[in-house]
Amino acid sequence: MIVSMQDKGEALLSKCSKGFKSLVRRKQVDSVHVRREGHQLARKLTALDLTAIGVGTTIGAGVYVLVGTVAREHTGPALTVSFLIAGLAAALSAFCYAELASRCPSAGSAYHYAYICIGESVAWLIGWSLILEYTIGGAAIARGIAPNIALFLGGEGNLPAFLVRHTIPQLGVVVDPCAAILVLIVTFLLCAGIKESSLVQTIVTTVNVCAMLFIIVAGGYLACKTGWVVCRFFPFGLNGMLAGSAIVFFSYIGFDAVTGAAEETKRPLRDLPLGIGMTLTLCCILYMLVSVVIVGLVPYYALNPDTPISSAFSANGMQWAAYIVTAGAVTALCASLMGSLLPQPRLLMAMARDGLLPAFFSDISTSTQVPVKSTVTTGMLAAVLAFFMDVSELSGMVSVGTLLAFTVVAISILILRYAPPEEVPLPSSLQQFIDSVRKQLDDDGQLMERKEFNDADIVEQSPSQSEHGEASIQYPLIEKQFCEGNQDKQNPRRRRNIAVWNIALFCIGVLVLTSAASAEYLPSLVRFSLGAVGAAILLCSLVVLACLNQDEARHSFGHTGGFLCPFVPLLPAACILINSYLLMSLGVGTWIRVSIWLIMGALVYISYGWRHSSLTNAVYVPMAYLDHIYHASSSHQV
Repeated sequence: MIVSMQDKGEALLSKCSKGFKSLVRRKQVDSVHVRREGHQLARKLTALDLTAIGVGTTIGAGVYVLVGTVAREHTGPALTVSFLIAGLAAALSAFCYAELASRCPSAGSAYHYAYICIGESVAWLIGWSLILEYTIGGAAIARGIAPNIALFLGGEGNLPAFLVRHTIPQLGVVVDPCAAILVLIVTFLLCAGIKESSLVQTIVTTVNVCAMLFIIVAGGYLACKTGWVVCRFFPFGLNGMLAGSAIVFFSYIGFDAVTGAAEETKRPLRDLPLGIGMTLTLCCILYMLVSVVIVGLVPYYALNPDTPISSAFSANGMQWAAYIVTAGAVTALCASLMGSLLPQPRLLMAMARDGLLPAFFSDISTSTQVPVKSTVTTGMLAAVLAFFMDVSELSGMVSVGTLLAFTVVAISILILRYAPPEEVPLPSSLQQFIDSVRKQLDDDGQLMERKEFNDADIVEQSPSQSEHGEASIQYPLIEKQFCEGNQDKQNPRRRRNIAVWNIALFCIGVLVLTSAASAEYLPSLVRFSLGAVGAAILLCSLVVLACLNQDEARHSFGHTGGFLCPFVPLLPAACILINSYLLMSLGVGTWIRVSIWLIMGALVYISYGWRHSSLTNAVYVPMAYLDHIYHASSSHQV
């Protein structure tokens, strides 16, 4: 009876251990060893194409409204500094994305990086969150285009009847045919091919940038002609400027769309970091110049919160400029819509390749070399949402997916530098070659150890040394030498364990600190105490990481020769802290809705993804064995 209970307990423990390991199992970096079955995505994008995609996705119509609201209520003329600070904060994430994109240039973006560096469960969480972001983001952008088109045409009455919004009295739902039609048009363009859709994206983005350049040049000329408005530069103080930076930070979200097209880039090691850097630089410069001009044309307290740019030109006798500004807003929304719908099919394709979603989503068209089935599916879903639902109340959920992705990417950089994966998964079909190579290398290692021991024994028993009476002191020296050799082998493992624990402690410290900072409902003493504890954990773990040497295996991880993130661990640590604080600052209602979505995702993962994962029967082998195994496999096939 007791033996039976012990056996059941051991079996249960074994199942729990196996289940936990499956949650943190990591995939291999896509490289020359990974051969995709079926057709591939077309590698046709250049750095200029990636920049057009990134700028078009990042600069939405919000900036045409955001400058008025933030300047009036938070920053005043210091809006330019707020954009600069927010741009620098976004650059922290951009540096992390640039390294991982060049090392792991495959579809899936943050999902792919998390799967390689952290584990399957976290990758699923990020992928599921990004699905929500792209779907709601695309629908929300589409719903915002019709009012701007109506404004450009002089009113909603000038729109064709089939594009005008209608209300269904029985349901109380306002349907938007224009939004749904625009989503379907963009879906058709994306199905036509990556080069064709990127060409349209470039044209639309160019019109938007030209509209912003008109605002900068014409507004600067007017300000110089009439005299720059002079106000206190920091009317709301430093806190107001920082609050404004937190708000305008979200206007930089979108540069990560560049990494979604990594598998379609001609020279990913060079063009992906270049596209990310050019996107963020151009957006930051344009934002800052527009804000300088607008607060120079009109006093910040007199800005119209709804139409700040058009009103500023109208106040200076240029009512016709409103048409150019509106055209810029419409093209900005169209470019953002394309940028929102582009990455999602590739994300679904990547998740289906890994077995976490049905294989239906991984099919690639033979003619256009794009995932047409995934594109049509996501386009239809976004069109239905845009037609029936006013998703503006759900727009806060879009930020959660992006901020979670930014945070996980920064954590992945720390893991990559200090504790990169030591083993890689291989299909069980290679088991015979794995066993053969492992046996051969183990035998070679034993022969080497035996040879070293015999050589040391010969040195110890050397007659010349015995004659001088030195044999008695050789044995301790040899023993010390072997001990030091074993210690050298153990030191990397010890350093690695220390690094892993300190990365985990750093994340815990960030969570405690940001939770205390954003929990305004708690008493001040409790918040201060929790904040102090979190800050202490954070700083201590960061100091330990800074003192540790980075793992040598990082040099051979993934595709080498690309961009490297500077100032590790300080830069990723700052990125994690900023994004975690922004996450914690989101409203309770947003987190409740996101939690419901994540619970649904967990159920989907448990019922399908966990069971069908491509890593279910994978065999993990040390990185050092990889080339030998593939060589043995290819030799056998020949």
